[in-house]
Amino acid sequence: MAPQDKYTVILPTYNERRNLPIIIWLLNRTFTEHNLDYEVIVVDDASPDGTLQVAQQLQKLYNPQHIVLRPRPGKLGLGTAYVHGLKSATGNFVVIMDADFSHHPKFLPSMIATQKRTNCDIVTGTRYAGDGGVYGWDLKRKLVSRGANLVADTVLRPGVSDLTGSFRLYKRGVLEKVMRETESKGYTFQMELMTRAVGMGCRVEECPISFVDRVYGESKLGGEEIVEYLKGVLSLWLKV
Repeated sequence: MAPQDKYTVILPTYNERRNLPIIIWLLNRTFTEHNLDYEVIVVDDASPDGTLQVAQQLQKLYNPQHIVLRPRPGKLGLGTAYVHGLKSATGNFVVIMDADFSHHPKFLPSMIATQKRTNCDIVTGTRYAGDGGVYGWDLKRKLVSRGANLVADTVLRPGVSDLTGSFRLYKRGVLEKVMRETESKGYTFQMELMTRAVGMGCRVEECPISFVDRVYGESKLGGEEIVEYLKGVLSLWLKV
């Protein structure tokens, strides 16, 4: 009998003390209801709002087998948070997602089913195909997101509809291989991961999701990150 699949969810956090208990509850319910083995690795970057202390209480509540804490001493970049979390992963599949409800765990069963049906290397949640969508954003934010995807698609031609999305399911070995080649550390990390994965011949399937703006806290995307993104697109075009 083949061993049961295990799913590792890597959750980078910074000032998510109000969001974390609910997202952990939703993840636990989703995996438990579908009889799936899982662990959640919380990578907190020294949040001043006490996110780590909340995570420690959640670990006691849900068991250290399911909630793994890998804190860091400060804000070191989104990309390196995933790299840091991956070092402790024990699952053969890895989910990367946000902790602020913009990525709802209710879509995980569909993503997992898509992977099992196709045996693909990566399933990426998409806001811009099928019945996917975005809710809670003003027109400016929607235009920025659409524009970012259009620029990346025109320049890099990765063949996916939502290159800037960050809700994905990877075969662990594939993620480890692609991460070794990825240079970005911040908000361009997801884009480079996907572009390099496609360039390596990895098979990617898409799963429509509804993206909802964060419930608590403020978005960490600003003008500086947009400039970084555009520089990242150009850099990838030159390298990949």
